[in-house]
Amino acid sequence: MNTPHISTPIPRRRFLRGLGVTLGLPLLEQNHARAASQTPPKRMLLISNNLGVLPQHFFPKDKGAGYTLSPYLKELAAFKNDFTIFSGLSHPAVTGGHSTENCFLTAARDPTRSGFRNSISLDQFAAEKLGQQTRFPTLNLGVNIDKANRSLSWTREGVLLPAEDSPAALFRKMFLQGDAKQTVASLKRLQDRGSILDTVRDDISRFQRNLGSTDKSRLDQYLTSVRELEQRLAISGEWEQKPKPQTQTTEPKDIADKAKFFPKIQLMLDMARLAFESDSTRIITLMVDGFATPVFEINDQQRTRDGYHNLSHHGQSKEKLAELEKVDLQQMRHLRELLTALAATPAVDGARLLDQTMVLYGSNLGDANIHNCTNLPILLAGGGLKHGQHLAFDSVQNKPLCNLFVTMLQHLGVEADAFASSTGTLAALLA
Repeated sequence: MNTPHISTPIPRRRFLRGLGVTLGLPLLEQNHARAASQTPPKRMLLISNNLGVLPQHFFPKDKGAGYTLSPYLKELAAFKNDFTIFSGLSHPAVTGGHSTENCFLTAARDPTRSGFRNSISLDQFAAEKLGQQTRFPTLNLGVNIDKANRSLSWTREGVLLPAEDSPAALFRKMFLQGDAKQTVASLKRLQDRGSILDTVRDDISRFQRNLGSTDKSRLDQYLTSVRELEQRLAISGEWEQKPKPQTQTTEPKDIADKAKFFPKIQLMLDMARLAFESDSTRIITLMVDGFATPVFEINDQQRTRDGYHNLSHHGQSKEKLAELEKVDLQQMRHLRELLTALAATPAVDGARLLDQTMVLYGSNLGDANIHNCTNLPILLAGGGLKHGQHLAFDSVQNKPLCNLFVTMLQHLGVEADAFASSTGTLAALLA
C-alpha cells in the first residue's frame, strides 16, 4: 500500500504507524468454502538457488517433446512427463550479478542503481488476488539464508519479508494449538492493531474536508486500503479461533550447522510438502542461499574445498567443476524426492498432490561464474500442465521469465494478464 502524497500536511508519525501495521499481515479472504467446493485447490512452490547450476549440464541439447534429457535432468527421468524445461528466459534489465537474487520473483529492474527499490513478488501478488484461503496466505522459507538481506518474498511497497529458516518453528506455527490464554493474547494483539487503524482513519477523515480533488482521490485510495486491512485483521482473528490441523509427523529438529546444506534442504522441502498436505497454505517460496553457505558436505564422504560462493566462481578449474557437478546433481536428487513425495500423496479429489501443485525450480543467475543473468535455468513441474517438453527460446534475445509467471498465475486462478515485465503468456504449457 503506497502512502499518498497530499499537499495538506498530515502527521508523518500517524501515516507510518498505519503503514507499519500492513507489513506481513495475511490478505483478504474470498469465500474459501465456496471456491473449494467448486474446484480442487491449486498450489505453487517457488524454489531458487541464488548461485544456479552449471548450464552445460542442465540444458538439453535439443528441444520439443522429443528432447534428450541432459545429465542433470536424467536424475528426474521418472518424471519426464511431469515437468517442462525452459531455456532462453530471463528478466529484462535485471542485471548486476548477485544483486539480482532478490529480484527473481519480482523482476524489478536495475537492482544496483542508486535508490533501487524492489517491487511485489510473484507469491505476494498471487496472495493479493486470491485472498486468504488458508491459515497462512503464503509461507516464505529459506535455507542458510541471510534473513536480513535476502528473500524471495517482497511486499507491494518493496519491503523484504524475512524468510523462516527454522523447520521446528514452522511446524509449531502450523500444528501446535495454543491454550486459551495464548489465543486471547493473539486476539488482543490483532485488536490493538485494529485500533491503530481506527485512529489513522479518523485523523485523515478530518483533513479530507480541506483537500483538493486530486488529493481526495489519493486519500480515498489509501482509506480503501485501510478498510481492506481491517477486513484482513478480522479474518486473522477468525483463524486464531479455529483449531489447527493434526499430523502424525513429529516436530523436526533444526539443523544449526550450515555445513549440513543438503539435509537442511531436504528438511525444508519436507516441511513444504507437509504444509501443502495439511492445506496450511497453497503458496510457498524457498530461497536456497548458496551465497551464505560456507564449506559444506556434498555427501557423507566428501566436503567442498571452499565455500559455495567461491566454488561457483570456478574459473574453469577442473577440481571446482567436478565438485559443482556433484552439488548440482544432489540438488536434482532432492527435487526428485520432492516430486516422488508429491506424486505419492493423494489429494482431496483422489488425484496426486503433484497434479495440483506447480513446482518451480530456478535461479537468478544463468552462469554464476561470470555473473550472467540471462538464459536462466528454469524447470516447472506438476500442476496438471502440459509437460514433457523443452521450450527453447532465443538464447540472445530472451523471452521475459514473467511470461511464465503470468501463465502460472492464470493456472492458479488469478485473473491477471500481466505481471512485472511480462509481454504475454506461454500457451504451450496449457493442455
